[in-house]
Amino acid sequence: MRVEIWSDIACPWCYVGKARFEKALAAFPHRDQVEVVHRSFELDPGRAKGDVQPVITMLTKKYGMSEAQAQAGEDNLGAQAAAEGLDYRTRDRDHGNTFDLHRLLHLAKERGRQDELIQILYRANFAEERSLFSEGDERLVELAVAAGLDPDAVREVLADPTAYADEVRADEREAAELGANGVPFFVLDRAYGVSGAQPAEVFAQALARAWGDRSPLELIDDGGAEACGPDGCAVPGH
Repeated sequence: MRVEIWSDIACPWCYVGKARFEKALAAFPHRDQVEVVHRSFELDPGRAKGDVQPVITMLTKKYGMSEAQAQAGEDNLGAQAAAEGLDYRTRDRDHGNTFDLHRLLHLAKERGRQDELIQILYRANFAEERSLFSEGDERLVELAVAAGLDPDAVREVLADPTAYADEVRADEREAAELGANGVPFFVLDRAYGVSGAQPAEVFAQALARAWGDRSPLELIDDGGAEACGPDGCAVPGH
């Protein structure tokens, strides 16, 4: 079974939702037969790469709330994260463009290190003091290497703005086609969708239902067609 997760590194509920989903997956009897793929979704695609600002400032401008309201929201998110065993800095975080992060996640997917990288990027953005957005490409190289990627390959991708750009845009188009207008958005075997950072119990129910509803293979065969098997190939006329 395949589970696809559309998310953005700048999304706090994606950070929390991933932890809740993984709690459900860890208890799922067939977890070893579940493939998890992370898909790209930018919450702020129009933001310039060098446009970095404090999260509280971004929230007040984007949602028209007061600084006190924005800080209260961050405090609530910190409590939600802590309940899942996650570190979360409720003060002095910043916000920026995530397009390069998504491009690197596609590189990591090719190299079999996608889950490692996305977790490292989440932690860097939400839990660590150093900025994910204002320290330049070498900060991203450092984090990608920690996820097991080759530094030269990472630098090559960051130096070429077209590298994996089509893959990111394809993910985003597909999200729109599936009706996802926010993240996190979980799609199980292209049959069930779960929107938002649901409790682990909801993810457990979704996994069980999707697994139980998988259609068995229906064989269409009149028994007369030639085929090859472990003992060799059928010879026509024999």
